[in-house]
Amino acid sequence: MNIKKIIKRAAAVSLTTAMLVGGGAQAFAKEKDSMDYKEKYGFSHITRSDMLKIPTQQKSDQFKAPAFDASKVKNILSAKGYDEVGNLIDLDVWDSWPLQNGDGTVANYNGYNIVFALAGDPKRGWDTFIYMFYQKVGDTSLDSWKNAGRVFKDSDKNVPNDTILNNQAEEWSGSATLTSDGKVRLFYTNRHPWSPDSGFYGKQTLTTAQVNVSRPDMSTLKIDGVEDLKSIFDGGDGKIYQNVMQGIEAENYSDNHTLRDPHYVEDKGHKYLVFEANTGTEVGYSGAESLYNKVFYEGSEKFFQAEKNKLLQSPKKRSAELANGALGIIELNDDYTLKKVMKPLIASNTVTDEIERANVFKMNGKWYLFTDSRGSKMTIDGIGKNDVYMLGYVSDSLTGSYEPLNGSGLVLNMNLDPNDLTWTYSHFAVPQADGKNVVITSYMTNRGIFADKKSTFAPSFLLNIKGSKTSVVKNSILEQGQLTIDSKNNKPYQTNVQDSDDDE
Repeated sequence: MNIKKIIKRAAAVSLTTAMLVGGGAQAFAKEKDSMDYKEKYGFSHITRSDMLKIPTQQKSDQFKAPAFDASKVKNILSAKGYDEVGNLIDLDVWDSWPLQNGDGTVANYNGYNIVFALAGDPKRGWDTFIYMFYQKVGDTSLDSWKNAGRVFKDSDKNVPNDTILNNQAEEWSGSATLTSDGKVRLFYTNRHPWSPDSGFYGKQTLTTAQVNVSRPDMSTLKIDGVEDLKSIFDGGDGKIYQNVMQGIEAENYSDNHTLRDPHYVEDKGHKYLVFEANTGTEVGYSGAESLYNKVFYEGSEKFFQAEKNKLLQSPKKRSAELANGALGIIELNDDYTLKKVMKPLIASNTVTDEIERANVFKMNGKWYLFTDSRGSKMTIDGIGKNDVYMLGYVSDSLTGSYEPLNGSGLVLNMNLDPNDLTWTYSHFAVPQADGKNVVITSYMTNRGIFADKKSTFAPSFLLNIKGSKTSVVKNSILEQGQLTIDSKNNKPYQTNVQDSDDDE
């Protein structure tokens, strides 16, 4: 929407406020209808109509994340690190992502699977850094994962002329690809400190580095430092993607700004990053006028008017006004610098401000786009604060347009109490060579709840994808942290997986 339209909408909102104060109910009703508009901005949207289907849908086993046996939950044996005074401790391990090939399948790095994961001291919530874990291809047990340690040294961020990177406080989630020349290329989120008095507001920046990995002996991988560490994208001018300063302008810093979770993908010889973000001023920004855009609702005119009027009177109204979550995309040059800023693939205006863990890949001629989100940050009636979701969308091309899987976008639901040992989040779909199923990985157990149980790799399980329909495969629970089912060495445990055709 151009600036003239924004000014016009803002003026109309001010007028309706004056009418309400003055008691002009009939005039208000007429004026608020005149504020309605329909603008798509050239990309797809997660609509209120679709999301309102989810509370009923999620009751089906088709969408339920499997229940896990608490007595079998194990910490990652090798997840060791040091606290702030140098004592060896057990680490929490949460968001993780495998080293992948350009098509999204798990890469074989000289006979090893590699996983990068966020890990830190359970007693220090701000202690968030990237570690590298590895296991031999064909091994599946949790205890087979070895820990190569932190990827970056504290001094690595001192890159000349990169002031964004120089002020990094934490390392957040991303992705990793095995390049055509056999190098490990990592993408992650550089997070600035939160220190308003010093002018820092937790800015998130998409960042990359080459991770040098050697094999000193037959059973060990070693990190030999990093090179080409650099910032890629920090949100720009705010027109396509909201920047951090726009995010803090809301009263009491109430606007949840995101620009993180870069996911690398290749298409037709081009390199891209898909990432979590918020829409900027030219592509459907947040604000009171967003509640009048029919595109964000969809459905019939009757549905739009009823849902809009309900939302305008709802305690969730302010959250809906601020909600402008998006999955963005940028194109990269061959040296992994920024080439082109593109419009979002999908956005969640009025629904939620946060759609995480962007994940996209091509399977059987279709592009599948996944994201994780929390019910506690949604504005949809019937969705509870304990609900967490994986949502999914399908398209004929990488850039869309995207349609919701299963008629609503619902792929997975988990609604345990966050204090439950088997609580899971950060679900991530790993495509398999069979072109039929994906392995779902995640982490389990929230940080700091149990003295002896840490955040750890959750048991993986299978999700069947067939066209625009998905379903959790019955009896398909795998080992904690397991990535693949297609290796010749993995045939024995495939016998425990029910044929996915039974779920069709």
